[in-house]
Amino acid sequence: MEKPLALGLALLVASCSLQPVYERPAAPVAAAFPEGEAYKHSSSTAMDIGWRDFLTDARLQRLVELALQNNRDLRVAVLNVAQVQAQYRIQRAALLPSVSAFADQSRAHAAGVTSGSYSVGVAAAWELDFFGRLQSLKDAALQQYFASAHARQAAEILLVSQVADQYLTMLALDEQLAVTRQTLETAQASYKIVKLQFDTGIGTELSLRQSETVVEQANANYAAQVRARAQAENGLVLLLGQSLPADLPPALPMGEQKILADIPAGLPSDLLARRPDILQAEALLRSENADIGAARAAFFPRISLTGSLGTASATLGGLFGGGSLAWAFLPSVTVPIFEGGALQANLDVATIRKDIGIAQYEKTIQVAFREVADGLAARGTYDEQLASLERYTAAQRRRLELADFRYRNGADTYLNVLTAQTALYNAQRALVSTRLQRLTNLVDLYRALGGGWQP
Repeated sequence: MEKPLALGLALLVASCSLQPVYERPAAPVAAAFPEGEAYKHSSSTAMDIGWRDFLTDARLQRLVELALQNNRDLRVAVLNVAQVQAQYRIQRAALLPSVSAFADQSRAHAAGVTSGSYSVGVAAAWELDFFGRLQSLKDAALQQYFASAHARQAAEILLVSQVADQYLTMLALDEQLAVTRQTLETAQASYKIVKLQFDTGIGTELSLRQSETVVEQANANYAAQVRARAQAENGLVLLLGQSLPADLPPALPMGEQKILADIPAGLPSDLLARRPDILQAEALLRSENADIGAARAAFFPRISLTGSLGTASATLGGLFGGGSLAWAFLPSVTVPIFEGGALQANLDVATIRKDIGIAQYEKTIQVAFREVADGLAARGTYDEQLASLERYTAAQRRRLELADFRYRNGADTYLNVLTAQTALYNAQRALVSTRLQRLTNLVDLYRALGGGWQP
């Protein structure tokens, strides 16, 4: 008779939940990514590509490994997961009875008589969760745990992309320094020739000052780039959480970086299952949905069972003697009658929080959609831009050669040489900058698609 009764009680407790039925909000974005001249078409679905397959530079791989081991932000994200997991275990324990042992002694004096009592035993307390309040709180804590785990994944993916972007920035600055150094050497050589002509009376001061401006501008750019290179390395050290090791593999020049360029785009719906920040936002939304169930259950009675079993005696020696058995059973029902509107306010707060969670979830999807669309537009146009810039730079180099030839043969002024030299320098800098933008865009698109997470 006791087993069916216990089973029926368990079913009643488990089946009575006041949580709203969770329904995933519809994605507030188009069913497909944009199409047009800027986009390359891809019918493939998004694939799980590990960062080792995506970033093939051995030096960069080693840097990512160090960052995953030592980065303090990632370490905090990992500890947050452990903390929220412990909080979930605390909330889960509230569903179970609590049992404790006790040993009490009391003495009282009244009307000239002193009396005492001793008791030893165990006590138990259990709140029967008929209306699912504790279960809802447990579910909310569980979803908070899931959200923290997804936040950790998002932090790891972001860290991989940040290390790659910072590393590529350093490579680009190295190339910029090489371009500026070469330009400076050429400008200094030209300045010596022009100054010699001026000193011997066959050149003008205007040509001398024009040549000097190129030298000083190159000097100023070089100093700025040296500073930027040092600061970029400092930024990389911060991401790594340690100094750069001396035994790193040799660096590949930026032009030899074999970052996977053909990243399948997939569909917007794929992002819902791949991007940790979207999964985190949905877990938080599920937690807020469970909080509504707990707020609703607070309107209903709380039923608690408490009891104790042990021995009691007026003397310490008789504590374990015959007739000392003592027990108590105290069921209680607490019914809210007047709370000054607090219960309704708590329910309103929980409902509003869920509405806020829906808006935040939808905004996260929209941001993800925009990031991927921007990345696809960049991937579809950078190759053509680079090809044009390479041809443009080659044309400017040839222009400088012709202008210098004409000047040395007295057929043209030095101003044309100066103009051609400045144009070539600017073209080379633009080419390096665009190469960097193309590579960092591929890294950021990879992150935007949810790539890079490896357990």
